[in-house]
Formats: sequence, C-alpha cells, structure tokens
Amino acid sequence: MQVPAEINSRLVLSTERLGPLPLINHFLQRLGLEELLDRYVPTDVRGAVSHARALGVLLRSIIVEREPIYRQNETVHEFAAGMFGVNAEQMPHLCDDRLGRALDQLFDADRAALLTEVALAVGQRFGVQFDEFHNDSTSVSVCGQYGAASGRSIRGRTAPAITYGHSKAHRPDLKQLLFILTMTEDAHIPIAFRCSDGNASDSRTHIETWNTLRALAGRADFLYVADSKLCSRENMDYIDRAGGRFVTVMPRNRLEDEEFRRWIQTNTPDWECVWDRPNPRHADGPRDCWYVYRAELLSAEVCSVVWVWSSLLTLRQEARRRRNIAAAAEQLKLVRQRLAGSKTRLRGAAEIDLQVKNILDKYSVSRYLKVNRTVREEHLYRQARRGRPGPETAYRKITKRRFDIEWSTDEEAIAYDHKSDGMYPLMTNDRKLSAADVLQAHKGQPMIEKRFEQIKTVHEIAPIFLKNEGRIEALFTLYFLALLVQALIERELRLAMQRENITELPLYPEQRDCERPTTEQILRLFSLAEQHKLSQGAHTLQVFKVELTDLQRQLLTLLGISEQAFQPES
Repeated sequence: MQVPAEINSRLVLSTERLGPLPLINHFLQRLGLEELLDRYVPTDVRGAVSHARALGVLLRSIIVEREPIYRQNETVHEFAAGMFGVNAEQMPHLCDDRLGRALDQLFDADRAALLTEVALAVGQRFGVQFDEFHNDSTSVSVCGQYGAASGRSIRGRTAPAITYGHSKAHRPDLKQLLFILTMTEDAHIPIAFRCSDGNASDSRTHIETWNTLRALAGRADFLYVADSKLCSRENMDYIDRAGGRFVTVMPRNRLEDEEFRRWIQTNTPDWECVWDRPNPRHADGPRDCWYVYRAELLSAEVCSVVWVWSSLLTLRQEARRRRNIAAAAEQLKLVRQRLAGSKTRLRGAAEIDLQVKNILDKYSVSRYLKVNRTVREEHLYRQARRGRPGPETAYRKITKRRFDIEWSTDEEAIAYDHKSDGMYPLMTNDRKLSAADVLQAHKGQPMIEKRFEQIKTVHEIAPIFLKNEGRIEALFTLYFLALLVQALIERELRLAMQRENITELPLYPEQRDCERPTTEQILRLFSLAEQHKLSQGAHTLQVFKVELTDLQRQLLTLLGISEQAFQPES
C-alpha cells in the first residue's frame, strides 16, 4: 500500500510493506509449489492472472494474515508488488470472482495427484522421512443451512456433504465437514489430507488413507498410528494382509480390556518402567512415570496387546472421578428439593427416572451412584365438619404420596476401577516392536492435535465465507498446504539450531528465550518489515532498504535464506 508523504511539491516518500512474505516465498519456491499448481490447475483462457497465481495469493494470505476472499485485493495492495506472487499490473485484477474461479478449477483438478507430488517434493527436497505416519481427523463447523450440499455432483466430481455429525468441537447444533490429516513422525510434517462428509465415521476412512500413504511411500511396511477408530477387524485385517504395520488404541468395549481389568484385581503385572521424568507442569509435583506390560494373550485378531500405565494419568482419573461423583450428587440434591417443593413439575415416575439418568450419564457415574426412586407419604388431619374445634371434634386423615429419590455410593465399584486407573491398552501387529517402542509410537499421536489447534486458531479455518461446498473443499486444500509450509519452516529452524548447538532463541515477547520456536513466532518477528522510496515524479531517487536486526539476520542464516530476499528489486 502506497503511503505518500509530501516533503515538498516534487518529492514523495512512499512505504512498501514486505512482512514475512520473502521468507514464505523462499519455502514456496524450494517446494516448487507454484510450478505444481501451474501443471495441475492450468489456465485455459487468457487472463491477467493465472489460476496458479490466484491460488498462490490465497495461500500466502492464509499463512500471513487470514482474510476473507472478498478482501484479498485490499490485502495484496498493502504489500509491495511481487510479494504475493503477482506484479503491479496483475494486482488490480484480484477480485473475489477471479479467486472463486481459481478455487473451482482446483476442485476440478486431480488434487490427489497434486498432493502426492507435493508430498514427494517434501521428501526429496527437505529430507523428511516416511517411516512412520500418524492419522486423525477433526470436524470443522460451518454456519448456515447449506441445503444443497448433500453430497451432490459438481461438474462430474462428488462434493462432500455438509451435514450434522459427531462434533469434536462440541457444537452439535452446527453442520460440519470432516478434515482428515496425516503427518509424519519426522518433525510432525502434514503429508496427506482429505475432506469428507460431515457425518462420515472415522473407522471408514483409514483404508483409503492407508492406500494413499502406501502409494506415497512406495512401500507398505511403514508404521501407521491412529486412535481407537482404527481398531476394527476390517481395517486391521486389510493393513495386515497388505504387509503394513499399525499401532492403535484398543477401545474400552473390547472383551480383552474387560478381562485384563478383572485379572488385575487379584494379580500384579510385571511392569517395565520406560520413563521416569520430572513433573512437566509443577516443579514440586509427583514425577511423571510411564510403565508398559505386554499381555500374555494375543487379541482376537492375533495382535500383540501392550498395556500402558501412567502415574500422572492415574491421579487425574482419580480426581476426575471424585469431581464427577460430587457434581452428580449436587444435581441429585436439586432434584430432591424440586420433588419436595409444593409446586414441583416432576410428577410422573418416567420423568423423574429420565432426569436421574441424564445426570448420571452427564457425569459418567452410573457405576458409582445407585439411585432409587421411592414414595414418601405425608399425613394431614382435618376436621370432618366446619366449626370451632372442641373435645368432641372428629378429624379425618388425609394421606398424600409424593416421589422422592435416595442414592448411595458403590464403594466396591470405585475400588474395582481404582485398580486400573491410568491404564489403557495398545495394539500392534508388529511383534518385533518392543513394548517401549509401541508406547513411543503412540506418544507421537497427540502432536496431530497441535496441528488441528494451529489450523483452527492461527489460521482461523472457521468461519467459512463460501457457499459452494466445492470451493470449500478446494479452500481446505490450501489450508493444508499452509499448514505444511509452516511445519517445514519450524523443522528447518529447529534442525539448524541443533546443528549449530543453539539451545534457545529470544523469540518470546520481551526477548525471552524460546527452546522450540514456532513459525508463528518467526513470522511475527518479520511482520513489520518494510522499505521506503523517495521519488520525484516517475523517477525513484533513493530506496531505503529494510534494516534487519541481528536476531532477524541470525534466523535468516539458520533458515538458509539470503538477506537479499528482503531487498526486492525496485
């Protein structure tokens, strides 16, 4: 954006914002993303801006400062020409219609092949290893009816259905889409992505995802880690027969889980201590200890079962049980007070039972609190006839029956569950993995939640300002690419710090040290980068280049970026 400041009648000082875009452009060029977009999303008709460049504008906007599509023209004009991949002549043509048509072309393109080539480029140009993958999904809520988005065909391609489903954002009142993400164990790089129907079950997405990863890795013996939705006979048999390896969590409704928790009541497993670390949150708190035990019996699918026991998880589950029992008891007291009141509306037995069931289910304490509905009698005596009462006055007895509830705590059930607090089972078909290796693989799974948090908070994937579900799926693809670029920047900086024996960088506010820098902190450090031009008429008299700080120069050196990237040609 030009900000003229007249010094006299002929001299003008203008400011051009660069921000962190030179750094981002370096990684986009290293990834070869614009060439891939040009190849898979070609521009058939003559236009001022190609589809690939328009998509590049949206991608950079997501990474730098997320704005709606109808504000992209304003956003691009705030920066120097070329920073968003378009020159000064192309910038006025970036209207929302132009960007929308580019999203249409991306939806129609062979996105599976495009993302496969992007992933191969990540492996070849950045050296990311494809030995272990972690998969999970999250729901992205949308506002609006989207009545036509029922899985219809758009220009020969099936678009995802925007509908109600199991909301992982705890918004069952909103329709949603499913964002399925797979990342590598190496630096947690997002490597594969799919968008599915809002009511799709996670258990039915793993086979297609695994086939994609097999084609990507060029082999089947990589380790595939996922949550309990992978633990179905169909999924595990398919991967095992194809020569694949997996690690998953056994659900609580499995018979093997029940048998172990019953066996542990009278037996003590031979636990192996894997980690004994200080408390991660409290310096004076209990130590964080992790134990593993390989069960003697295999699962019904002939898979190895490894039980895990965490000392801190044990304390958390105990505390949660106490809180839930206390909270449920308070709610039951309120129900009892309503029943004792003169104007209670809980008249029927069925309505009372439903209220009690909802309370027990809400706090998951139906095993620990035993509630009984009783009938309480109240006796009243009134005169049989009118008049002043006397020694001979006759009275009649009136009996009213009212419902009441009583509850007690099942101490035996609490003691039974306490024996297995902090324990959960893992399953794997690779018997060569030690119990500690199985736990190590599973401990990388929560990192994918960090990526979901990043895409929902930093990138602000919602709210969605599009009405066409085809364009929404294409936009989700750009969000995946933005997440990929940010993860690569983090990986490159952390590897460089390790290589140079640098343990901390002052990236936090007030120049506080940071051991594990994130891309958000790096981009913020360069967010105010700008250059100034002093011009007279059509002639540029002098260009005041960006003055980089010592910390900025150090970061550019670690990332392998020349300082000339922040000195664009005038």
